[in-house]
Amino acid sequence: MPAMRREALTWDDVGKLIDTLVPQFEGEFEVMVMITHGGIVPGGLLTEALGIANILTAAVDFPAEFERQRSGLFAWPRFAQFPEDDLIRGKRCLVVDDVWGSGRTITAVKNRISAAGGFPHTCVLHFNPHRNLFGSGRPDYYAAVTDAYIVYPWEIDRGPERVRYG
Repeated sequence: MPAMRREALTWDDVGKLIDTLVPQFEGEFEVMVMITHGGIVPGGLLTEALGIANILTAAVDFPAEFERQRSGLFAWPRFAQFPEDDLIRGKRCLVVDDVWGSGRTITAVKNRISAAGGFPHTCVLHFNPHRNLFGSGRPDYYAAVTDAYIVYPWEIDRGPERVRYG
Protein backbone atom coordinates (compact mmCIF):
# COMPACT_ATOMS: atom_id res chain seq x y z
CA MET A 1 0.00 0.00 0.00
CA PRO A 2 1.55 3.35 -1.00
CA ALA A 3 2.20 5.96 1.66
CA MET A 4 -0.42 8.69 1.93
CA ARG A 5 0.63 12.01 0.45
CA ARG A 6 1.17 14.67 3.11
CA GLU A 7 0.47 18.36 2.76
CA ALA A 8 1.66 20.89 5.36
CA LEU A 9 -0.31 24.14 5.52
CA THR A 10 0.73 27.58 6.67
CA TRP A 11 -1.36 29.98 8.74
CA ASP A 12 -1.93 31.95 5.54
CA ASP A 13 -3.35 28.80 3.90
CA VAL A 14 -5.73 28.37 6.84
CA GLY A 15 -6.83 32.00 6.55
CA LYS A 16 -7.67 31.43 2.88
CA LEU A 17 -9.70 28.33 3.79
CA ILE A 18 -11.68 30.34 6.37
CA ASP A 19 -12.24 33.05 3.74
CA THR A 20 -13.57 30.36 1.39
CA LEU A 21 -15.99 29.03 4.02
CA VAL A 22 -17.53 32.26 5.32
CA PRO A 23 -19.50 33.21 2.17
CA GLN A 24 -20.97 29.68 1.99
CA PHE A 25 -23.00 29.93 5.19
CA GLU A 26 -26.72 30.44 4.82
CA GLY A 27 -28.45 32.07 7.77
CA GLU A 28 -27.15 32.50 11.28
CA PHE A 29 -26.14 29.85 13.78
CA GLU A 30 -27.21 30.09 17.41
CA VAL A 31 -24.56 27.66 18.63
CA MET A 32 -21.20 26.31 17.50
CA VAL A 33 -20.09 22.85 18.58
CA MET A 34 -16.34 22.42 18.11
CA ILE A 35 -15.07 18.85 18.00
CA THR A 36 -11.92 18.37 20.06
CA HIS A 37 -9.11 18.50 19.15
CA GLY A 38 -9.23 19.20 15.44
CA GLY A 39 -12.14 21.63 15.48
CA ILE A 40 -10.86 23.97 18.18
CA VAL A 41 -8.66 26.23 16.03
CA PRO A 42 -10.91 26.39 12.93
CA GLY A 43 -13.92 26.84 15.23
CA GLY A 44 -12.24 29.73 17.02
CA LEU A 45 -11.45 31.43 13.73
CA LEU A 46 -15.01 30.91 12.51
CA THR A 47 -16.59 32.24 15.73
CA GLU A 48 -14.72 35.50 15.18
CA ALA A 49 -15.67 35.67 11.50
CA LEU A 50 -19.34 34.79 12.08
CA GLY A 51 -19.90 36.41 15.48
CA ILE A 52 -21.21 33.23 17.12
CA ALA A 53 -21.28 33.79 20.89
CA ASN A 54 -22.45 30.38 22.16
CA ILE A 55 -19.51 28.00 21.87
CA LEU A 56 -19.66 24.38 23.00
CA THR A 57 -17.35 21.38 22.62
CA ALA A 58 -17.77 17.68 21.95
CA ALA A 59 -15.10 15.07 22.55
CA VAL A 60 -15.60 11.78 20.73
CA ASP A 61 -13.50 8.67 21.12
CA PHE A 62 -13.57 5.51 19.07
CA PRO A 63 -12.03 2.21 20.21
CA ALA A 64 -8.25 1.95 20.26
CA GLU A 65 -6.46 0.27 17.35
CA PHE A 66 -6.77 -3.23 18.86
CA GLU A 67 -10.53 -2.81 19.25
CA ARG A 68 -10.88 -1.36 15.72
CA GLN A 69 -9.20 -4.43 14.28
CA ARG A 70 -11.66 -6.66 16.11
CA SER A 71 -14.84 -4.65 15.57
CA GLY A 72 -14.10 -2.77 12.34
CA LEU A 73 -14.48 0.93 11.62
CA PHE A 74 -18.17 0.93 12.51
CA ALA A 75 -17.66 0.68 16.28
CA TRP A 76 -19.89 2.83 18.51
CA PRO A 77 -18.37 6.16 19.57
CA ARG A 78 -17.81 7.09 23.19
CA PHE A 79 -18.63 10.70 24.02
CA ALA A 80 -16.12 11.84 26.62
CA GLN A 81 -17.76 15.28 26.59
CA PHE A 82 -20.97 16.56 25.03
CA PRO A 83 -23.22 19.59 25.58
CA GLU A 84 -26.38 19.13 27.62
CA ASP A 85 -29.46 18.66 25.44
CA ASP A 86 -31.08 21.90 26.62
CA LEU A 87 -28.11 23.89 25.23
CA ILE A 88 -28.74 22.64 21.68
CA ARG A 89 -32.43 21.70 21.57
CA GLY A 90 -34.28 23.72 18.94
CA LYS A 91 -31.10 25.55 17.93
CA ARG A 92 -29.31 25.83 14.62
CA CYS A 93 -25.84 24.40 15.37
CA LEU A 94 -22.66 24.71 13.35
CA VAL A 95 -20.54 21.59 13.99
CA VAL A 96 -16.86 22.26 13.23
CA ASP A 97 -13.91 19.92 12.78
CA ASP A 98 -10.70 20.24 10.80
CA VAL A 99 -11.20 17.41 8.32
CA TRP A 100 -13.84 14.93 7.20
CA GLY A 101 -11.81 11.80 6.52
CA SER A 102 -13.89 8.73 7.27
CA GLY A 103 -16.65 11.05 8.52
CA ARG A 104 -17.30 8.94 11.65
CA THR A 105 -16.58 11.60 14.26
CA ILE A 106 -18.51 14.52 12.80
CA THR A 107 -21.41 12.24 11.82
CA ALA A 108 -21.60 10.88 15.37
CA VAL A 109 -21.77 14.45 16.72
CA LYS A 110 -24.31 15.49 14.09
CA ASN A 111 -26.55 12.52 14.93
CA ARG A 112 -26.36 13.16 18.65
CA ILE A 113 -27.32 16.84 18.15
CA SER A 114 -30.27 15.76 15.99
CA ALA A 115 -31.34 13.25 18.65
CA ALA A 116 -31.28 16.07 21.23
CA GLY A 117 -33.60 18.17 19.04
CA GLY A 118 -30.95 20.46 17.54
CA PHE A 119 -30.41 21.31 13.89
CA PRO A 120 -26.79 20.45 13.01
CA HIS A 121 -24.87 21.73 10.01
CA THR A 122 -21.41 20.24 9.50
CA CYS A 123 -18.34 22.26 8.56
CA VAL A 124 -14.71 21.27 7.93
CA LEU A 125 -11.68 22.81 6.36
CA HIS A 126 -10.95 19.69 4.26
CA PHE A 127 -13.18 16.96 2.86
CA ASN A 128 -11.52 13.70 1.77
CA PRO A 129 -14.06 11.83 -0.38
CA HIS A 130 -11.60 8.96 -0.87
CA ARG A 131 -11.78 7.98 2.83
CA ASN A 132 -15.47 8.79 3.36
CA LEU A 133 -17.44 5.88 4.87
CA PHE A 134 -20.83 7.49 4.26
CA GLY A 135 -21.32 7.01 0.52
CA SER A 136 -22.65 10.25 -0.92
CA GLY A 137 -22.67 11.85 2.57
CA ARG A 138 -20.50 14.92 2.85
CA PRO A 139 -20.09 17.97 5.04
CA ASP A 140 -22.62 20.77 4.57
CA TYR A 141 -19.76 23.25 4.30
CA TYR A 142 -16.11 22.64 3.39
CA ALA A 143 -13.32 24.78 2.04
CA ALA A 144 -11.31 22.23 0.04
CA VAL A 145 -11.32 18.66 -1.25
CA THR A 146 -8.18 16.59 -0.70
CA ASP A 147 -6.73 13.10 -0.94
CA ALA A 148 -3.75 14.01 1.27
CA TYR A 149 -3.04 13.76 4.97
CA ILE A 150 -3.21 17.42 5.98
CA VAL A 151 -0.82 18.78 8.61
CA TYR A 152 -2.17 22.07 9.96
CA PRO A 153 0.18 24.78 11.26
CA TRP A 154 -0.84 24.11 14.86
CA GLU A 155 0.33 20.48 14.43
CA ILE A 156 3.57 21.04 12.50
CA ASP A 157 5.80 19.61 15.22
CA ARG A 158 3.47 16.73 15.91
CA GLY A 159 2.29 14.79 12.85
CA PRO A 160 0.76 11.30 12.97
CA GLU A 161 3.97 9.58 14.04
CA ARG A 162 4.15 11.73 17.19
CA VAL A 163 0.46 11.78 18.12
CA ARG A 164 -0.88 9.01 20.32
CA TYR A 165 -4.25 7.69 19.10
CA GLY A 166 -6.45 5.93 21.62
